[in-house]
Amino acid sequence: MNPLLHQTRRHFFSRCGIGVGSMALGSLMARDAALAPKKTHFPAKAKNVIFLFMAGGPSQLELFDHKPLLTKLNGKPIPESYTKGKRFAFMDSSHRSDLLGPKIGFKQHGQCGAWVSDYLPHTAKIVDDLSIVTTCKTDLFNHAPAKFYMNTGSGLFGRPSMGAWVTYGLGSECDDLPGFVVLQSGPRGPRGGAVLWGSGVLPTTYQGVPLRNTGDPIVNLSTPKEISVAQQRQVVDAVRELNLKRLVETGDDEISTRINAYEMAYRMQTSAPELMDTSGESQATLDLYGIKDPKETSFARNCLLARRLVERGVRFVQLYDTNWDHHGGPTENLEKHMPLKCQDIDQASAALVKDLKQRGLLDDTIVIWGGEFGRTPMGEVRESTGRNHHIDAFTMWFAGGGFKGGVTYGQTDEFGFGAVENPVHVHDIHATILHQLGLDHERLSVRSQGLDFRLTGVDPARVVKEVLA
Repeated sequence: MNPLLHQTRRHFFSRCGIGVGSMALGSLMARDAALAPKKTHFPAKAKNVIFLFMAGGPSQLELFDHKPLLTKLNGKPIPESYTKGKRFAFMDSSHRSDLLGPKIGFKQHGQCGAWVSDYLPHTAKIVDDLSIVTTCKTDLFNHAPAKFYMNTGSGLFGRPSMGAWVTYGLGSECDDLPGFVVLQSGPRGPRGGAVLWGSGVLPTTYQGVPLRNTGDPIVNLSTPKEISVAQQRQVVDAVRELNLKRLVETGDDEISTRINAYEMAYRMQTSAPELMDTSGESQATLDLYGIKDPKETSFARNCLLARRLVERGVRFVQLYDTNWDHHGGPTENLEKHMPLKCQDIDQASAALVKDLKQRGLLDDTIVIWGGEFGRTPMGEVRESTGRNHHIDAFTMWFAGGGFKGGVTYGQTDEFGFGAVENPVHVHDIHATILHQLGLDHERLSVRSQGLDFRLTGVDPARVVKEVLA
């Protein structure tokens, strides 16, 4: 029997003596096809996202949701009708039912008259550029699952993050940097770790790439001194050829991801250090962000880097800032640590919006500020002042990318416990972000293990058109 009859076209091309298969496949992958810019479902209002993630759950009652009655009734028990049937984190050990009034003043700002606390004087100056949503709602009240939920639309491991979905749906406009980049500040990483920016059931080419502020931006990115550029190129090319042969034989998407990862790493040896070098920024820009030492790791420097990343075409940038879990413990309480955290992020968050706006980038870039949930109107039994986790009403703000400026959306009850008008679920937030990027949340899906996965899950989700221009 003729052995050629048992050869598939894939086998033939992979073993072709002159490497036709490798050449053809190589041309198809000349630029990472998975990350090449893609057509949107409908015309987009924005093309980039910067998500300022306050990991730990910032207290909306100390920042944006002004409740005079909460201050007036400080120390009084909350009516049982609010808490009956509700679940809270740490209920058995420290939860209590006494109302806790904020110890900080609120004022109205801007032409829109938005309420902002005195902890955020810089944010107060940009409220006419913000859509402030006070009725955000989530389903999970412990940190890691709630972070998964805010980032992936699910509390389970293995689901793609929002940044992965966005780069999957849109591709990237940057050849020399990843489409999805993660920056971190604070004393530790966010609870949940790398799955928060993972690709889940999508190919790993869409996962977020963390950039470090000190040393090499990416571990093991630099070439050893004893290896020349030509030698390194030879190694990369040889590995690429071996992987191409295997890809032709198996059709495994993860092999193409591996090939593209090698190529991206090679290009990033130049682009990543150039990105992280802020010495070319003007003193006025550094002062705007409140950066005292351009080499010092800080949230402010990460905000500047976020602007530099979207300038270079990076699709999704996420900044994690930790230690917003103000229960009232020795290191995270409302009395001492909440004001310090606000000082860390206030000026830089506002500066990012201002800087994008003056450079003409805000129209194309959505800036998001928020955490995984909020805090209760009741205090906790701790050694210092704090609040418990709360999922029924918390505040996030959005700027740019077709969001209306000068809008405060939703209304909570007299204590800020729950929404009495216009609740906005996490899935609604995801649907709205995707909509502004030209993506229909019901059509953006991937099939895996017999199921169709999407960022907004299977429950109904709506685009919050009231906050859109």
